Amino acid sequence: MTPHRNVSTEVSDFLLNCFVRSPSWQLWLSLPLSLLFLLAMGANTTLLVTIRLEASLHQPMYYLLSLLSLLDMVLCLTVIPKVLAIFWFDLRAISFFACFLQMYIMNSFLAMESCTFMVMAYDRYVAICHPLRYPTIITNQFVAKAAIFILARNFILTLPIPILSARLHYCGRNVIENCLCANMSVSRLSYDDITINHLYQFAGGWTMLSSDLILIFASYTLILRAVLRLKAEGAVAKALGTCGSHFILILFFSTVLLVFIFTLLVKKKVPPDVPVLLNVLHHVVPAALNPIVYGVRTQEIKQGIQRLLKKGW
Repeated sequence: MTPHRNVSTEVSDFLLNCFVRSPSWQLWLSLPLSLLFLLAMGANTTLLVTIRLEASLHQPMYYLLSLLSLLDMVLCLTVIPKVLAIFWFDLRAISFFACFLQMYIMNSFLAMESCTFMVMAYDRYVAICHPLRYPTIITNQFVAKAAIFILARNFILTLPIPILSARLHYCGRNVIENCLCANMSVSRLSYDDITINHLYQFAGGWTMLSSDLILIFASYTLILRAVLRLKAEGAVAKALGTCGSHFILILFFSTVLLVFIFTLLVKKKVPPDVPVLLNVLHHVVPAALNPIVYGVRTQEIKQGIQRLLKKGW
């Protein structure tokens, strides 16, 4: 399959040109990326099964963690198998519909993860700053409403992104210089004006992600202020321990994202394949590490996994 050269011909599919400037990357990335993908799927599945089967883990905090695991798995399954198919079998073609579906899932589920972190930060704020009111505020009903809000907000607000890109006319050029169907990588193939695509991607993305990060920062500022007022021996360490895992997950999520954004801003000074690599890694690294962090740092989850393993043996 070769790029269409007749500009009057409408494109029916795209070709993903993955690391064409650095073809050796495909070789040495395929194995670690495969291992990270298997780790993400296995660890998140183990976490979900443990929370489902262990009655002691049927609590709002672990329900939110289950939602995060589901989002991680969907993002991984949307991106990584296609990237590995390109690496191993050179299956670069992707249909018009599949491309924009992938674009929608990536944008909506990434925003859902950010929103889930925000709700989890509020959960930790209530647990530390208002411990006596925690059972009445953070209930199963609260988690259900929060999940509906997370899904509705991000499904609706990210829907215009693939719609705006799909309405463009793609004639002649069908080679996407990326490993996945990122909005801007696809839109710039069109000869139409894509100003509104840029504006909505920038305004919508920054509005959702920045508002979530501001609320997360506010929650942890209030948590830190409350913790520093504790005078009981060991109280500070115990309080920080309850939100340490969550804070590490936020660092995984935000660090890779911020580095990716930074490389886009200074793209003239970095190789063009670097932002592509970071974008791919952002869909698998947090997903692989999130359940491990909670499994190692949370005693209840660790004990639940151990009990399940004993039952299995």
